[in-house]
Amino acid sequence: MRAALSAGLLFTGLSAALWLSAAGATPAAAAEAPAAKTTPVATAPQADQAAGPTRNGRDIYQRFREGLADPSCEPGASTRWRQHFAAAPKRLARSDDDLLPLFGYVVDALREAHLPTEYALIPFVESGYRPGARSAAGPAGLWQMIALTARNHRVPMREGYDGRLSPVDSTQAAVRYLKTLHGMFGGDWRLAVMAYNAGEYRILNALKRNGQTAANARPDQLAGLSDITQAYVRKLHALSCLMEQADDREEWLQALDRPVPRLQAVTLPSEVGDIDSWAARTGQDAAQLRRLNPVFANGAVGRSGARRAPLLAVAAETANAPAPVASDLTIAGIETPPGTRTKAGETAADAVTTGSAEVAVAKNDEPAANASPRRHTVGRGDNAWTIAKRYRIRVADLLKRNSLGAKAVLKPGQALLIDAPNGAD
Repeated sequence: MRAALSAGLLFTGLSAALWLSAAGATPAAAAEAPAAKTTPVATAPQADQAAGPTRNGRDIYQRFREGLADPSCEPGASTRWRQHFAAAPKRLARSDDDLLPLFGYVVDALREAHLPTEYALIPFVESGYRPGARSAAGPAGLWQMIALTARNHRVPMREGYDGRLSPVDSTQAAVRYLKTLHGMFGGDWRLAVMAYNAGEYRILNALKRNGQTAANARPDQLAGLSDITQAYVRKLHALSCLMEQADDREEWLQALDRPVPRLQAVTLPSEVGDIDSWAARTGQDAAQLRRLNPVFANGAVGRSGARRAPLLAVAAETANAPAPVASDLTIAGIETPPGTRTKAGETAADAVTTGSAEVAVAKNDEPAANASPRRHTVGRGDNAWTIAKRYRIRVADLLKRNSLGAKAVLKPGQALLIDAPNGAD
């Protein structure tokens, strides 16, 4: 699939920020003219700058679901493509696969840009979420851009450095381009992804030929477009539904319930010339850093004093610190070093935010003495089992405290009592 990126699209230049990578094999095609000169901006999500080196995999999944523009999954929809991408949820569940941290990075980048998380599924289609993917036709990287597209959108391309293979550089460019398309097509994610695949002018012309506008578009009825472009929306929706319906698979949710590295861009000191040296200095996994950063051939980062490209690595807050001391406190499956600050004046032992519910906890995971009973606001995808597991209580106790039957269906926005009032059940 080729996205013909055209002239006149204003893109902010690429600078060191962000993190993550992925897989795959389909392209973004050539622009008809160079992009306008722009000003670099930082794109790292604000919420993550003060976050720790890991987070729970279920939190990544929840952020994805909360950002969907179309969470509906009617029975029998996109059956062909559900079968085609059936292995995607299994890959997310595997702890030996880099996919979940990479997926989390892309989801966060899109949420920071206020874009639908359907766009985080594009690398599944394009590259299989493999940052080093190359196509015989020329496209490369997570987002499968061709060289001309990459250059027109300020992806660094120079001898010894192909920024398409950098999840940092390529994701910045892709998110900016998608933000432009999203605005161009009135916030209709379906038209935007079709334009990403075929080029915005093809979609604009198709709308005109078919007497449609972005406001009243029926993408499945746009005549004159290729079958590949027509199928692009169905592919992403099928992937979305596969993950939505994975909620019903208890084992899959349990597999996501694990600490996952939080990735971001790190610019290495000038004296460090290769990934292995940086890994040894910071206690990171050199093999994983190489997989996440195929842009650095043989792990070489560049000559001392030269312009330094960002490396995708575990959260920078801990990049220069010694390995954390083991903690007796675990929150949502994440080991948290003692004294870790969660917000002004609090440590991880004092508070944890779960979805829309802020919960006071003591170090033994029981409510602090004289504290108000904890409450939880049900989010999309929550059920009694997942909520009880999160707060380490029995499902039976949760249901009893809220006068719910065993077959009760929880609704988003519903407030649940986690602790028994005054310690009594």
